[in-house]
Amino acid sequence: MKQFIKKAGAMILNILYPRCCPICHQILSDQKLLICPKCRVELKPYTGPRCMKCGKPVRDEEEYCPECSLRLRSFAEGRGIYLYDDRMKASLVKYKYYGRREYGDFYAAAMCRYAEKEIRCWNPDLIIPIPLHPAKQRLRGFNQAEYLADRLSAFFGIAAASRILRKTKKTKSQKKLDAGERRRNLKNAFEVTENLEGLRILLIDDVYTTGSTMDAAAACLIESGAEQVFFLTVCTGMDAG
Repeated sequence: MKQFIKKAGAMILNILYPRCCPICHQILSDQKLLICPKCRVELKPYTGPRCMKCGKPVRDEEEYCPECSLRLRSFAEGRGIYLYDDRMKASLVKYKYYGRREYGDFYAAAMCRYAEKEIRCWNPDLIIPIPLHPAKQRLRGFNQAEYLADRLSAFFGIAAASRILRKTKKTKSQKKLDAGERRRNLKNAFEVTENLEGLRILLIDDVYTTGSTMDAAAACLIESGAEQVFFLTVCTGMDAG
């Protein structure tokens, strides 16, 4: 009976709020799909040379991106699945601000598929989403990173915890700040509510650009006893800015 009710509810939701392709944003003719066939062929994960630390694109002869070459990172390693180009920017905007939460199902599926090798290698004990400040989460209605973390948790069988890492400082938007301003903006922005002694943590977010957010969150987790911190995002920036 419960299964029937669940299926009936899904059918009603599909009728009222049909699933759309996360790239072209057209209604999917097959509501069981996560992306339309055309966009599935055109959208590819980044497979070129990556920074050995943050996973951003680098030249063939480079081991580290300019940002990671200049300073130490609090996280051990990380990567993003897709390049943060105009298509993915538009997709993530609709996901975060315009109610297209089903796009998160596509992102999470891609993260599980294309980063499975790395996650198995990192062997995290706990998955933690980058938190939003409570005021921002109330305004947005949900935490986009938590949505992804829950789905990765179910796929890999690794516990997810959304309340261990908190955003306590209401920071300015990072979008128009340079790397130095971003780091200052995030100083003392996070707190950890539990002892993480010896645990390996996987941080989840939607986008990695300069790494300021990941660094600040990872540093906070390390200070609370975490052995190592890794990260995975939907997208990675294409340059050090």
